[in-house]
Amino acid sequence: MTGRKKKTQISVYLDPEIMAMLSDYAARREQSLSLVAEAALASFLSPDDAERREAIVARRLDQLDRRMTRIERDVGISVETLAVFIRFWINSTPALPEPAAQAARAKAGERYERFVAALGRRLAQGPKLRQEISEDVDGDSSKAGSGKAEDQV
Repeated sequence: MTGRKKKTQISVYLDPEIMAMLSDYAARREQSLSLVAEAALASFLSPDDAERREAIVARRLDQLDRRMTRIERDVGISVETLAVFIRFWINSTPALPEPAAQAARAKAGERYERFVAALGRRLAQGPKLRQEISEDVDGDSSKAGSGKAEDQV
């Protein structure tokens, strides 16, 4: 006796597409359908399958980590941009005399409400600043030397 155990027969129902793939694979490898199916089941049920899934999850987590790093960088750039703008605006805008300051404060509420409404519309429908910047940077070669005020930030 060789010590080999007798194999157990099972019946399995396969979709026609899966059966065609199994038949094609077995024919290319010159192996029986039974042997290919057994090897596929062994691979699926082996501990290697768990390791393969773990590797896929780890790779996906690495991708998410890289995306989070980019988001953190973008938020940092946004905060710094806002801080530089505020500093520039404060340094370049002279203080108003008191009668004009009172009128400006009265107008500020109205202007702020318009700003919030415009921001809401832009967030709801308009292109994002990042898209406009990339379009501006790509189109700078055609605008070079135009002298337009909007080109001179």
